[in-house]
Amino acid sequence: MKIVAPAGNKDRFYAAIKGGAHEIYMGLKGFGARRNAENFTVDELIEVLNYAHLRNIRIFLTLNTIMYRREMDFIYENLKKLYMGGLDAVIVQDLGFAKYIRECFPNLEIHGSTQMTIGDYEEINYLETIGFKRVVLPRELSFDEIKNIRKNAKIELEVFVSGALCVSYSGNCYMSSFIGGRSGNRGLCAQPCRKLYHDDNGNKGYFLSPKDQLFSHEEINKLIEIGIDSIKIEGRMKDVNYVYETVNYYSEILRGKTPQEKTSKFFNRGYTIPYFYGVNKNIINRNYSFHMGENLGKLNNNLLTTSTDITLGDGLIFLDKNYDKINGTYINKIQVKTRDKFSEKQKALKGEVVLLNNIPKNTRYIFRNFSKKNIIETQKVLNNLEIKSKIYMEFYGKKNNFPRLYLEYMKNTNEKISCEILGNNKLEDAKSKNTTKEEITLKLSEIGNTSFCLNKIKIDIDENLFIPLSLLKNIKRDGIKLLEEKILESYKRESYGKSYKKKETEKPNNLYNKKYNSEKELKKNNEKENSYIIISAVVSNERQKKLLEKYNIKKIYYKSNHIKFNSNSSSNRDKSSPILVSKLKDIIINKNEKVIVNWNMNIINKLTIEALEDFSNIETVILSPEISFEDIKTIGETKVNKAILIYSKLLAMYTEVPIFDDDKKIIRNSEGDEFSIHKNGYNNSEIYIEKPLNIINDFDKLGLPIDEYILEFNAETEEEIIKIIKQLENRNGSYNSYNYKRGVY
Repeated sequence: MKIVAPAGNKDRFYAAIKGGAHEIYMGLKGFGARRNAENFTVDELIEVLNYAHLRNIRIFLTLNTIMYRREMDFIYENLKKLYMGGLDAVIVQDLGFAKYIRECFPNLEIHGSTQMTIGDYEEINYLETIGFKRVVLPRELSFDEIKNIRKNAKIELEVFVSGALCVSYSGNCYMSSFIGGRSGNRGLCAQPCRKLYHDDNGNKGYFLSPKDQLFSHEEINKLIEIGIDSIKIEGRMKDVNYVYETVNYYSEILRGKTPQEKTSKFFNRGYTIPYFYGVNKNIINRNYSFHMGENLGKLNNNLLTTSTDITLGDGLIFLDKNYDKINGTYINKIQVKTRDKFSEKQKALKGEVVLLNNIPKNTRYIFRNFSKKNIIETQKVLNNLEIKSKIYMEFYGKKNNFPRLYLEYMKNTNEKISCEILGNNKLEDAKSKNTTKEEITLKLSEIGNTSFCLNKIKIDIDENLFIPLSLLKNIKRDGIKLLEEKILESYKRESYGKSYKKKETEKPNNLYNKKYNSEKELKKNNEKENSYIIISAVVSNERQKKLLEKYNIKKIYYKSNHIKFNSNSSSNRDKSSPILVSKLKDIIINKNEKVIVNWNMNIINKLTIEALEDFSNIETVILSPEISFEDIKTIGETKVNKAILIYSKLLAMYTEVPIFDDDKKIIRNSEGDEFSIHKNGYNNSEIYIEKPLNIINDFDKLGLPIDEYILEFNAETEEEIIKIIKQLENRNGSYNSYNYKRGVY
């Protein structure tokens, strides 16, 4: 099993290697799902790529966001340099971008990001058929579900084992996008899940903020037993100490040890094992959402009974009863109670009583968010630890012949890289003292300033031979340099593939402007089979369907089961209409039925549509409401029909966790944004934005290459639905375009 570690910059990259990472994922500036991380330039990536390859470590580039077609072309030259430089793999979310990579860079490994929300073996096996080498599984899967996937899929599987969680299914969280234009699917999530919310009853808390994930040796051993290929650590924006200690923790476990974790000493907002043993209702930390550190114990006035050791120089924060920060300080004096007096010490042990002076008023809790002892210990290791690759040497010395040095390096792929080099001068008999095998071994072993360490050496020399130490030094130096060059060359690619073959630009649809002047005209329009504008609806129940049928809306789709794994799209549907599907699995298993692809599959470019056109059963795709009107126009004509939402109380999140026990609850943030949380039949939570997307007033005047316009109804009442139908008639009502006009970052 391999450890896949994060690196948000060079320091974290070196920390990951020193911790024992086998593979490292990192981002290119401006791209990927952590665009706010420091990330790397192309030149920096080439530098660390070479450093890693000389140590048998693979490098993955994160391009795991949905991408516009123009961005694919923009990144081409940079990706070409990395491809030729030996980049090992690219992690993607967008099916269209995967298609682009396959054509442009055919020998580059493609890994499916957890952002793809791929959690069933049917869709995983499909990804393998179109060139994917590995899939990063969603964090929401239980061990039994992972085990079933492993049993039915041959592709490499990767599992997240530590780090920050998204309360929503990854790749299907839209809250940041819809309320602020910063898309999680574009790598710029503003993390509204970490904000404070309140409900109508005056309760407040961090209702949507999950604790972090941290698997122990027990979970890792279970994953090893079923044959999971790699475990992944989140943390491209964490510091070097966190990265090193977390990677080292799992490295120790893989070596059969039972180490004590130190991850929580460097970042801590609470830890849990969220879904591995089934849904953990304690995943949410409602008290605080950011790094608080660890609770230091029970406070009684100014006396603290410690729950852990504390040291001079530790950083403290003082919190009130609501876990709101009052202020912070560093410990510059420790007074430990011994019998009836207090003694000043360098540290206090767990269980001791410590006298604290100048505690702020209203302090209820004391947390440590900086551990001086752990920082010093970790930094000491990082400063003194070097990771090198083992090599094998053979040295031959024969009288009247040039000395010969053979070097050999074994890659993780079992590919042998070797080279041979000759000395500049022939060897002669010793005139006084001969050179021993021990002296040769010692001199050739002195390679501490290189990427290598000597694992084994074979010496074959004639007796009574003199070999100058300078000759050994030179042949060793030249041999190491040549070996490094051959290793790096083994990763490089001479051919970088070809530019993506663009098809002739097709003219966009010439849509006729149409305005309905009456309810009668609306009904008449929907009766036309060949109408220029098709208006359809998505409903959540039979009551909504019957109401819409009164207004002669013929195309009605039942709301799908969204992305819930191990479930299929609703069978409670009008058989004359296609099945609305929200995940790749349902396209595959309904191959004999016509389907319409839901907007949560994040389609924003023509290449993704072309990738889906490989499925003959797709009739229509609903474009993501994250796309702008202008970007819709660039898509042009496609084989399948295209649709957009013109009305919807947008689904901001779909989470495995039941946020509240209530079937429905309204919550608000400090900016006044209002959300309704519904508990569905799976005991999951669906979180909707109460202010609906609504472009009914002018959707047909925009000149978009769109074939179908969709009204999406979730929990709307009969009165609300009729109001929307009336707006279709008179085009005079509320208007909110969300990302359609402004686009997203």
